[in-house]
Amino acid sequence: MDQTLVSMDNITKDFPGVRALDGCRFELRKGEVHALVGENGAGKSTLMKVLTGVYRKDAGRIVYDGNEVDIPDTRTAQKLGISIIHQELNLAKDLTAAQNIFLGREPRRGLMLDERKLNEQAARLFERLGIELDPRVKIAELTVANQQMVEIAKALSFDAKVLIMDEPTAALSEAEIGSLFRIIGQLKAEGVGIVYISHRMDELKKITDRITVMRDGAYIDTVATAETPIERIIAMMVGRELYHASGPAQTGKNGEIVLEVRHLNRGKQLKDVGFTLRKGEIVGFAGLVGAGRTEVARAIFGADPIDSGDIYVHGRKVRIRNPYDAVREGIGYLSEDRKQFGCLVDMDVKTNIALPSMRSFVGGLGWMNDRRIGDVSAQIVERLCVKTPGTGQLVKFLSGGNQQKVIIGKWLVRDCDIFIFDEPTRGIDVGAKGEIYELLDELAAQGKAILMISSELPEVLRLSHRIIVMCEGAITGELRREEATQENIMQYATRRIG
Repeated sequence: MDQTLVSMDNITKDFPGVRALDGCRFELRKGEVHALVGENGAGKSTLMKVLTGVYRKDAGRIVYDGNEVDIPDTRTAQKLGISIIHQELNLAKDLTAAQNIFLGREPRRGLMLDERKLNEQAARLFERLGIELDPRVKIAELTVANQQMVEIAKALSFDAKVLIMDEPTAALSEAEIGSLFRIIGQLKAEGVGIVYISHRMDELKKITDRITVMRDGAYIDTVATAETPIERIIAMMVGRELYHASGPAQTGKNGEIVLEVRHLNRGKQLKDVGFTLRKGEIVGFAGLVGAGRTEVARAIFGADPIDSGDIYVHGRKVRIRNPYDAVREGIGYLSEDRKQFGCLVDMDVKTNIALPSMRSFVGGLGWMNDRRIGDVSAQIVERLCVKTPGTGQLVKFLSGGNQQKVIIGKWLVRDCDIFIFDEPTRGIDVGAKGEIYELLDELAAQGKAILMISSELPEVLRLSHRIIVMCEGAITGELRREEATQENIMQYATRRIG
């Protein structure tokens, strides 16, 4: 009996100026967890958007459950039983969990919504998943992990036979990841085919049966997970030598204090936070989800107001009321939510790169020097290896990793003294990670001061000269690079103060 659920063959997709998919293939079996991996821009998301009807293929063939099918739109995909859970969850925050699951398909009693039946149907889905969740709770009140469970329940409400998960663990704690893996195992046992897109190699070994590798819009190979070393998978993904670093260069130890924060407080989110950051130093901020790391970054950058506390830049007390004040003081901020706070996705690459420095591109007569903007942005694109047909490409058409590079590029043009990188490699493939690691080392060697927030402990250990650990809004420990281990970081990360 043929267990093949989906077969995609010779799939081609073109966008203006670029071939996103070039004769790609992919196969998914019933009751299989199949990883789809590749660098940002490799074509993974585009291939899955073809399968889910977001994009129409230009060439190729899709066979679903033994029959050749055409999938012109997302509704057709849902009717077939193909659902996707995007990395950026697609839920209405002001509606309840049950209302989100059955949005547009609500049970009715005559002309009236049958709220009781709606909640009962949602409760049965949650029971099937083995999770305790009130169908009547609003999405805005749920953790990211529980919002993800609502998305999974929503997919199952369409009687999904194929479930595509795009970076499902990016914002989850270790305990939440364990719960997700349990549910994936349960769905697998029920015969659901799961496409698992992730850049976390250790996860692939734990959860997947097979791995398909893509590179530059083309199919490379499909291998059995258990039989294939991670090193071989990475080599197929990148097709080039990776940057390796055993630890940060010994810079910044005796450098000038560039940024000092004293007694920073904001409600229950920040409790008497204080630290220093030196020239040429990378200080890593570690902690569990909700520890307050991002809140520190946003407070320093003026994105969130503070109740009390002082900020000093180059020894001078400054008042930062908004991001404009922070940029004027030489602070650049790369947000963990790049699409909402990092870039203007409906504008082109060169505009995004030039945005914080627009005044410097104004000529003597008050005209914007478009030629200089183009030249500078082209240099940044080349330096950061941004994969784009040109600087006039809209940012929304770039992969997540290349969007991240554009955001970094705009602060390089601004020539900030202080960089705040919040989850700089979240959702980025191993090749692009190496490039960003190298860039951070390079910036530190140039004397830039870097505050880096990361949920990946190996990343914090690799890049940081010092590591500051937070728990529940307070700093609970500070470690020199040479004394830091994952174990003692986690001890501080779980140590409450007060």
